[in-house]
Amino acid sequence: MSPLQDKPPKATFLRTLQAVMWSFAGMRKGSASQEDMARLNPFHIIAVALGLVVVMVIGLIALVNWVVAQPSSLS
Repeated sequence: MSPLQDKPPKATFLRTLQAVMWSFAGMRKGSASQEDMARLNPFHIIAVALGLVVVMVIGLIALVNWVVAQPSSLS
């Protein structure tokens, strides 16, 4: 067996995105988490996580601005 066959294949961007999104939701199997630890690049995980945090914050700001701009029907 060659040394190249010992390493697990590197994960794609989509796999990294999927792993980070599952982590955000807090629902992850232990076996899948261990597999991801072996395959994913930590720098890619950090970059994807920061990008998703920015998207989430912008989405929340947009949602709050939309709700505040709606006319109040409580009068």
